[in-house]
Amino acid sequence: MRILVKGAGVAGLAAAHELAVRGAEVTVVDPRPDFSNAASWFAGGMLAPWCERESADEAVLQYGGGAADWWAVALPGEVHRKGTLVVAPPRDVSELKRFAARTSGHEWLGEEEIAALEPALAGRFRLALFFPREAHLDPRRVLKALRDKLTAAGVRLVEEAQSEGAFDRILDCTGAARIADLGGLRGVRGEMLYLRSAEIELVRPVRLLHPRIPVYIVPRGDGLFMVGATMIEADNDGPITARSLMELLNAAYTLHPAFAEATVAETGTGVRPAFADNFPRVVTAGRTIAINGLYRHGFLLAPAMAREAAEAVFAEQPKERNFP
Repeated sequence: MRILVKGAGVAGLAAAHELAVRGAEVTVVDPRPDFSNAASWFAGGMLAPWCERESADEAVLQYGGGAADWWAVALPGEVHRKGTLVVAPPRDVSELKRFAARTSGHEWLGEEEIAALEPALAGRFRLALFFPREAHLDPRRVLKALRDKLTAAGVRLVEEAQSEGAFDRILDCTGAARIADLGGLRGVRGEMLYLRSAEIELVRPVRLLHPRIPVYIVPRGDGLFMVGATMIEADNDGPITARSLMELLNAAYTLHPAFAEATVAETGTGVRPAFADNFPRVVTAGRTIAINGLYRHGFLLAPAMAREAAEAVFAEQPKERNFP
């Protein structure tokens, strides 16, 4: 079976992988193979379904619970199973208790236990939540590695538009490009930045809770940290705003004052496509199947959506699920 996958972000590449292992002849088309138009290029890469349950429905945990295993099999060595640490300044301990009440799979830590996990945070927080089963990956490394793996396996990755009539099925994974014509899809703007510091070392994602702007900081190695991300109901992908930049920098400083001396290595913005319930869908219309609406859960939910789409392509019976 010949399949055309449109879009080479995390959804498109994950779907291409699922199709290829099932024996399909896959072509992936994207006019920007450098990922410059992919929201997943600016992702945090946190495989954190228990934490995400704080603001998402049970389906995110149900469908994202196996994501770390999927990525570990697809790309051995790229998944870091270090858990997630959730902290809050003393004045916001109530936010930490609220977070705990809305999630599961965590344990409470005191000052000594926090210091044992992350020595750089010793003495900075009295209480924390630790989610030991969660993991993270570096989205940029993973996107490149998956693209290279697919190419080596015979998947064609091209930039030029293809004649759709030459393919048995079309899989549309073009994300925010479908906002205008896929019913119910909207854009959610996300802004992030990279900081570089030789004074701080973290080994796992740390979420800093705040009543207004909760953020996360994810180590990328060699003193590089990804700080993200805002969530703004808009489909504008212009440069980061001064307000957002200040809020993200203030959050990093709150986590550790040494971030005040860090250099800003990069800022970035992306538009995350989302449906009203912030949960993705696999939508079939004729010969075309679309994966869309991954919102901020791209690397977490792309594996499950890719499997569901591949089952639909091969006319297998997808497992039943109810949208939240």
